[in-house]
Amino acid sequence: MAKMVSERADLLPAMAEVFREHGFEGASIALISEKTGLGKGSLYHFFPGGKEEMAGAVLGEIGAWFTTHVFAPLQWDTDAAAAIDRMFRAVIEYFDSGRRVCLVGAFALATSRDRFAKQVRSYFRMWKEALATALVRLGRDKPAAELMAEEVLAVIQGSLVLARALDDRTVFARSMSRVKRVLLGHQR
Repeated sequence: MAKMVSERADLLPAMAEVFREHGFEGASIALISEKTGLGKGSLYHFFPGGKEEMAGAVLGEIGAWFTTHVFAPLQWDTDAAAAIDRMFRAVIEYFDSGRRVCLVGAFALATSRDRFAKQVRSYFRMWKEALATALVRLGRDKPAAELMAEEVLAVIQGSLVLARALDDRTVFARSMSRVKRVLLGHQR
């Protein structure tokens, strides 16, 4: 029996998991239909642009979550150290302690990258700039803060890949702890 859904947003978490598990290329409409419980006609009702529109909506939802829980606090919280600490807690929660891949990162690596280049670039650029802003408020000069922010993102993304590859989520936990210590060690 078909599932009743009243809003597009209700479908995005299930769609995100399909894209996470199968990538853009492997996420067929049949798989999305199975995971969401909606028939193809209903999916196209909510997403007339098909799979590409679905993926774009999922990326938009991820960007909105990160803007609210990570980017905005990093940029605007007067206590930069607390904002950075919250960033690490949010990242650990969002990526389920290293069990979930970064879907935006996965799209950046896939052959479908060019279709979503603007959203992917925006996500990583916003994160880097927000973290660098917080690091400047902690007393780092701007060029050093920008390099440090870039390195932190590389550690986060790399440790997600390594944790998944080794099937060892402690890799992610150790990396998050270590990089947080480096950023905030002299603050706390």
